[in-house]
Amino acid sequence: MQTQPLVQMQHVRKVFPGVTALADMSFDVRAGEVHVLLGENGAGKSTLMKILSGVYTPTSGEIVLDGKAHARLTPHDADRLGIRVIYQELSVIPTLSIAENLFVGRLPVKKGGPFSVVDHAAMYARAEQLLQTVGLARDVRTPVERLSISEKQQVEIAKALAVDSRVLVMDEPTASLTAREVEHLFAVIRRLRAEGKGIVFISHKLGEILEIGDRVTVLKDGTNVGTHNVRDVTADDLVTMMVGRQIQKNYQHPDAPDTFAGAKPLFEVQKLSTPDGKVRDVSFCLHEGEILGFAGLVGAGRSELMNAVFGAAPKKAGKLFLRGKQLHIRTPYAAIRQDLAMVTENRRETGFFDNFDIKENISIVPFVKTAGGGGTLGLVDRKFELRAAEEQRKALRIKCASVHQLVSELSGGNQQKVILGRWLAAESEILIFDEPTKGVDVGSKAEIYTLLRSLADSGKGVLVVSSELPELLAVCDTIAVFCDGRLVRTFPRRQATEENIMLAATTEDAPQKERAL
Repeated sequence: MQTQPLVQMQHVRKVFPGVTALADMSFDVRAGEVHVLLGENGAGKSTLMKILSGVYTPTSGEIVLDGKAHARLTPHDADRLGIRVIYQELSVIPTLSIAENLFVGRLPVKKGGPFSVVDHAAMYARAEQLLQTVGLARDVRTPVERLSISEKQQVEIAKALAVDSRVLVMDEPTASLTAREVEHLFAVIRRLRAEGKGIVFISHKLGEILEIGDRVTVLKDGTNVGTHNVRDVTADDLVTMMVGRQIQKNYQHPDAPDTFAGAKPLFEVQKLSTPDGKVRDVSFCLHEGEILGFAGLVGAGRSELMNAVFGAAPKKAGKLFLRGKQLHIRTPYAAIRQDLAMVTENRRETGFFDNFDIKENISIVPFVKTAGGGGTLGLVDRKFELRAAEEQRKALRIKCASVHQLVSELSGGNQQKVILGRWLAAESEILIFDEPTKGVDVGSKAEIYTLLRSLADSGKGVLVVSSELPELLAVCDTIAVFCDGRLVRTFPRRQATEENIMLAATTEDAPQKERAL
């Protein structure tokens, strides 16, 4: 492996008002390697990469490329020097086609008489090659707004490959991908590494890091804790470096298999179906003290079920009951007023208001839930707003300058904590968590798991959708398995294994086994 780095960041420091995001941070990327950047949310990973890509100006330090030191880079400089970043928060333009997204700002042109016009044939041909490279089987003329989250992620990766990049930064690239899509992405990364590209890979999934990485640098509180060859460290080593403590691995109710048998349900869903057929005749029940998880492949219908329960998607049929009383939910507003809460999968698009500060994001749901006249008076209790936000900031250990800071300025994990704080402040009785730890570091994951357990133990109803089987197995007392829009099997904790769950999730003709109501 080449020892001379493609890029070096030396003694970089970045200070925001009231917060030191990076303190004397050094980092380098070599040709032909995958250098993993690891750390808790708020450790400084994204800030470091935004400095490398020219989005942020460092307070001090330098960036060395081709032997030349730069006090800062502009986005144009980074692009010209072959540095490309695939950010965790997607930057695709929904109203444009896939092909147009791939070539925004650099459309191929040809002469059309005295004018230059877009060469659509060349653009479509190159776009098809790029989609084949990343494994996306879609017509390149398809508007991006029609794609799933995982497909949009693949478009982002293809867009980065559309130009000749020397250094490619991937910030949580697998967060929305299926296991098969991850395998394909890793094949692409290995090919790029063989071509001499330098790849920075940011992920919280330790198994992926150990599989694809060559070196790993761990950040903590804006400093470099250490850089090691991946083959020389274990997952436990990395966790200890990140958080400085051992992480609890099991959060289930100690008596889960026996506690809920024959118990009176807290929340029931009976024969729920959606008009599009993505949810078909689904029934389940949830008990006090129980965390009920939903497993299944991407597209199996789990998120669609939760959207229908919460009123964010229409129902064709089905009934909902809370403590034996039927609920009538057609909109999220109605769900909130009837004691339901939902943490959505895509926090950027549906999770928070990016033009609101932290206190406004936390307090808005309690206001909606309790406001008279359907909230039409528009009155805001500023003292409650500040008090509720401060309580959640302390309880969830949200890293911020103050609760007056814009939520869009926080790291992804701290944004997730703000969303959790909103529903905790609303004191909702049934809480739905759709991919609750997506893009969240292992330390924050442990905090969220502990929170889920404490909510269930306090009598709340907790429903969890997750694509990570180890997460469901560590947290849930019961796991319901989805396949092709149906709930096909339900496993109590002691019967739930990755093998049993995957078998049920991939066997379309498996008999539905409804839980006793």
